[in-house]
Amino acid sequence: MELTPYVEKLRAELAVAAETGGAEARALAERLAVPLESAIRLTLLEAISAAADEITRDLAPGSVEVRLRGLNPVFVVNTRQSPPDEHPAAPAAPAAPAWDDAAGEKGATSRINLRLPDELKARIDEAAARERLSANSWLVRAAAAALDTAAAPRPAARPGGADLGQRYTGWAR
Repeated sequence: MELTPYVEKLRAELAVAAETGGAEARALAERLAVPLESAIRLTLLEAISAAADEITRDLAPGSVEVRLRGLNPVFVVNTRQSPPDEHPAAPAAPAAPAWDDAAGEKGATSRINLRLPDELKARIDEAAARERLSANSWLVRAAAAALDTAAAPRPAARPGGADLGQRYTGWAR
């Protein structure tokens, strides 16, 4: 995304506003335009990053990242949390969130109050920070992944009532 047209538009708007103040205001606006350019770019990048965070919350378990290429941001859209080969023990996140309707549009969101022990809350905050997510986004992803995992077929219980998890059969040396 090229930021230069937006910076130029703000510079032009500053010049138009300065016209009403006379020659001194116009000269001041011209002197301020160049030093303000970096502040304008930084403010635009902050707004873009905030927008990407909001979109990520709505996309969970997908995400949108903003990366800088030179002076301009580039958007990277991930439709799942991480590729399966990066975390082989973790189940792959679904391509589309489970709460999407058949038309592919996101359903309404709901607010809940959740009480957590302080230690668990701290661990959630740490995990979310590692993934550069808000605690809310991290919890939405974790809930979606848990529900997807819960829907997967589980191995049958062992005879005698003891379910010890996975069973391995075969020969070993």
